[in-house]
Amino acid sequence: MANTAAVKKVKMKKSRQDWILDIIIYTLSVIILFATVYPFYYVFMLSFNEGMDASLGGIYWFPRKFTLTNYSKFFTDWKWVRGLGVSMARTVLGTALGVLFTTLVAYGISFKDLIGRKAYMTFIIICMYFSGGIIPYYTLLRELHLIDTFWVYVVPGMLNLFYITIGRTFFEGIPDSLRESAKIDGASELRIFARIIMPISKPFMATLALFVGVGHWNNWYDSTFFVKTKTLRTLPYLMMEIINQFQSTASDTVAAAHRSSGTTSLSVQLAAMVISVVPIIFIYPFLQKYFVTGMMVGAVKE
Repeated sequence: MANTAAVKKVKMKKSRQDWILDIIIYTLSVIILFATVYPFYYVFMLSFNEGMDASLGGIYWFPRKFTLTNYSKFFTDWKWVRGLGVSMARTVLGTALGVLFTTLVAYGISFKDLIGRKAYMTFIIICMYFSGGIIPYYTLLRELHLIDTFWVYVVPGMLNLFYITIGRTFFEGIPDSLRESAKIDGASELRIFARIIMPISKPFMATLALFVGVGHWNNWYDSTFFVKTKTLRTLPYLMMEIINQFQSTASDTVAAAHRSSGTTSLSVQLAAMVISVVPIIFIYPFLQKYFVTGMMVGAVKE
């Protein structure tokens, strides 16, 4: 009873200034939320509107002429479908290999008795902060015979230097007794890593997978400079290509290209944007519980 009375007394002490401050905070929060969510809603809404009609403007909340033609145009155009397939392939393969090799190196660097450990970390930090530039990078990829191949999307991203430093801190927090007891039972280092270290490293690996996967999914840079074959173009590159095309030509000319179907290049691109966002939206909830924990990895070191 005494605690209840104390809580009521605290609530009654809320001054007029507190109410004003709360109103300001909630108002700003609503404005920020609206400014953040509305652009996504606007793209989603326009993707269901007829392209020719959308080019006239004046649509803000609901589709004026609802249609699924933009999505049917997307899935019947092999250029878009092929780009979607290339993006999915590079994301799945690149994320799996990126998480595996980054985790392996971070786990190895975490050994305090590793010979040359400081030299390795110094080399990693220097490479993380300093880059040779686009020309040496292109030359390296050419010498590795990666230019204009699918593997140019995967191989360069198999090792993330920033996450090596984060992972090292995480693995250093794992008790050495786990490894020592497994070694006594005759387990090899790879077996220890696969059966003991990986299961207890889910927060770090899930966070790493999310960031690496999103990076692969949204990347258009490497497709622009290192790939010439049209069948290897990714979905983000195709969307950037449409944006450049739309900005460099008149709106009525772009609209006329698809006049027979009522779609425009921009309306098909809006459908592609929605399709590209859907996988991230569906995957994130499954990784959220690990993501929240993983974001704290390396933040505090005792």
